[in-house]
Amino acid sequence: MTDTQKTDTVPSTAGTTSAKPVATLAMVTLDAPNAAELGEFYSSVLGWPIAYSDENYAMLSGPSHALGIGTTPDFQRPSWPDDGHKQFHLDLAADDVQAAADRCVELGATRADPQPGDTWIVLIDPAGHPFCITDAKNWG
Repeated sequence: MTDTQKTDTVPSTAGTTSAKPVATLAMVTLDAPNAAELGEFYSSVLGWPIAYSDENYAMLSGPSHALGIGTTPDFQRPSWPDDGHKQFHLDLAADDVQAAADRCVELGATRADPQPGDTWIVLIDPAGHPFCITDAKNWG
């Protein structure tokens, strides 16, 4: 089979195949108190252009996915540490983890306290969402 040929099955995490996916991930959307401001933050962090932004919604265009941000008037920041109750977080890969974390802090992120590991750095975005800076070499 060549790289351009398609298959109706995909590998599962168990090493076997499963049926063709029902859908593909197109975008992750974050809630925030101010969509435009958080859109600017993530545009600077990821280097992705802002495809759309107003007071209610922002969307960044990534190379294969998009990041959406919606203004939620009653937004409540996630807590940290959260004792394993957070709903999700973003893992961002960087060649220099420390330099990337430092730049994110310059852009408005804060370092989470405590730090739960030593191979990544947990940061909190301006809206309160935790995210990690990880070593790009670990992602293959």
